[in-house]
Parts: sequence; C-alpha cells; structure tokens
Amino acid sequence: MEGANKYIRQLRWNGKLVLAQNEIKYYNCLVKFIDQHKLELTNPKKKTTETITAKYILVSTGGRPTYPEDCEGAREHAITSDDIFYLKENPGKTLIVGAGYIALETAGFLRGFGNDVSVMVRSVILREFDKDVANRVGAYMEKQGIKFIPKCIPVKIEKLENGKKKVTYKSLKDETLHTEEFDTVMFAIGRTANTANLNLPAAGVKVNPKNLKIITNEKDETSTPHIFALGDVSDGRPELTPPAVMAGKLLAERLFGKSTQLMDYRNIATTIFTPLEYGAVGYTEDKAIEAFGKDNIVGYHGSFKPLEWNFSETHPSDACYIKMVCKKEGNAEKVIGLHFLGPNAGEVIQGFAVAVRIGVTKEQIDNTVGIHPTCAEEIIGLSFKTDQPIDQSEGCKGCGF
Repeated sequence: MEGANKYIRQLRWNGKLVLAQNEIKYYNCLVKFIDQHKLELTNPKKKTTETITAKYILVSTGGRPTYPEDCEGAREHAITSDDIFYLKENPGKTLIVGAGYIALETAGFLRGFGNDVSVMVRSVILREFDKDVANRVGAYMEKQGIKFIPKCIPVKIEKLENGKKKVTYKSLKDETLHTEEFDTVMFAIGRTANTANLNLPAAGVKVNPKNLKIITNEKDETSTPHIFALGDVSDGRPELTPPAVMAGKLLAERLFGKSTQLMDYRNIATTIFTPLEYGAVGYTEDKAIEAFGKDNIVGYHGSFKPLEWNFSETHPSDACYIKMVCKKEGNAEKVIGLHFLGPNAGEVIQGFAVAVRIGVTKEQIDNTVGIHPTCAEEIIGLSFKTDQPIDQSEGCKGCGF
C-alpha cells in the first residue's frame, strides 16, 4: 500500500512539474459549464470562484467505480477497486463482485498473497474479450485456488458484530438465495463517468444516460464541435490510460498543427494481468465474423507449454493458448486480431501489435524466424483452424518435443 501510494504521489507531482515547465496554467478547481465557451471554476479550499472562457475545451474527468443500486448495504459495507490500496490491513477472505479485468486482476494478486478469494459472476467473465481465451483464463484461475460463483448477484450485505460481512446472493438460474460470510466485499462492476456536476446541458454536450459518459465521434468531438472528450469519460472508448494519452496527442496536433490523423481505437493492444497474462490486439473472432461475415474470416489457434514449465508440475500443460483472427483478402489472410494467453503476454503482444496495425498477413508471420526458446515463437506457424481440435502431439516448435 505504501509503495503504490508513493508512486501515485510521484506521478501527480511530475504532472504538475511538466505543466509548470511548459508555462501551462493549472487550476486545482471544480468546474462547471456556464455556456459553450465559458466555465465556472470553484476552489473549495480557498472558497473562491472565477470564470474563464476558451475557444476549445477538452473534458477528461475520468470515472469512478459503480455501486449496484439493487444490493442493500452495498455502499455501507463494501469497497470498490479504488479503495483496495488504501486498506490498513490485509482484506482477508474476500468476495469480488464483477467479472471484468479489474475484478480478475485483483482476485489474482489477492490469491497470490494467500487470501481466500471468491469472484461472483453475473453472466460471463471478460465479456468484451475473446470468449475462448476468457474461459481459459477462468479455468487457470480456478486451478490457482480462486473460487467462482457463477450466474449470481448480491442482494444484501450485512455487517456482523465480529466485523465480518454476511452476503446474501441470488442465483439467476433458479432464483434461490444463498449466504456466506467474508472479511471484505469489493465491487468491480464497471465505472460511471465524472460528469454529473459539470452542467453539460448548458454547453449542449450529450451523454449516455446509462453511464453518464459523453458521446463522441471519430474526431473525439462531442455534440458541441469545439468541445472534446477523451479517456474513460468518453462513451465506447477503452478504459485505459495509453489510448487516452495517444488520443490527446493526436487531438492537439489536429487542432494546433497540420495533422488530420485520427485515433485508431480498433487496433489497441492491451493485456490483462491475471495470474496467467492475456494480451490482445484487434478483433475477437466473434466481432470479426459480425463485422465481415463468417465466410470472410478464418481463425487459427494452438496451445503450448513454455519450456520452463517442463521442470514444474504446478502448471497445466494446455493452459497457454494463442488465437489468430484473419480476414481473407484475395489469396492472402490479413491478421486483424491476435490473442495470446501465457507468461509475459504484455511483452509479446506489444511487438505483434505493430505488425497487426500495419496490415501483416499470416504468411508474413509464418515466414518469420522465431527466437527459441520463447513463448512468442509459438505464434509463428499456427496450423489448426479454430473449428479443429488442437493436436497436442505437435510439441515445441523449436525443438520438436
């Protein structure tokens, strides 16, 4: 906790320093729109208010974790992912409600501390990611001792005299109620944008009423063209820092330079840091079929066992998995999606993301010499299509066993 918060304080300090070095005026204030160009700034500490005007305005206020509205005692007796690194002691036996990457990453590192961890899943895990890889992520986590409570939602949380939290939850399969006690309950069910107090209607800026996120177009413009929105606050955009940073740079170059380049939100590489990492870039197989039609898509997959795992019996031999999604273009197969489940997935997918962005074909990847012994070389030469079972007898590509 101390290390994480020290690092965050350092980031904040560095941010302010960069602003000062570049003679950028910084207001530590709460903001609301007066009209399309005018803003009211309030400093709660100094109890001062001032008004400023701007030709262009960028909203990038991020979001906060969402609490469920249909669970009694949720706000009183549970925490969110924002709170986990501010706890004064180990959270102990923990229930995590949610099935996205924040929920699973938190479950992974708490289990790594040796905690008893359960994950309550309303529908499926990692909904926006490839379902075949997501299922393997869940299976691996189960083998690490993480318990999943599928197709259930919490309906009530009570704090007992001994400090424990009694959770009553409902099965979505048969409507039955169940109870279990935990030391900590954490919600990771999505985020709500920080827009409620901005008075956006005064500026004509439209939001999605479900999550209060701002609706933008391909230029990151809102419904008021000179007002822009980036990052978590923008509807339909990835809740990741690097895309927001890149989008901000490109926006600045369009506004004040001569650039016309737009942000490519499709080919963003990302990694989920679960106990076995999952890196991805581009389309999932289902989304590719939806976009281009089943006849135009061909998928390849394979599983592998990292060489070092041969000296340990603690890992399943088929846990690591690769899926390549290709789009037929004449005689070529253009790679439009790549999914990698295995050690150091972030390092692996970062390099391949460059190739996917510039339109690499499967043949070009297959004609690349792999580095042995690495996990990344397993991407080269995938031969089994996703409608075929994987032949585990193939073994390691580099040495044949």
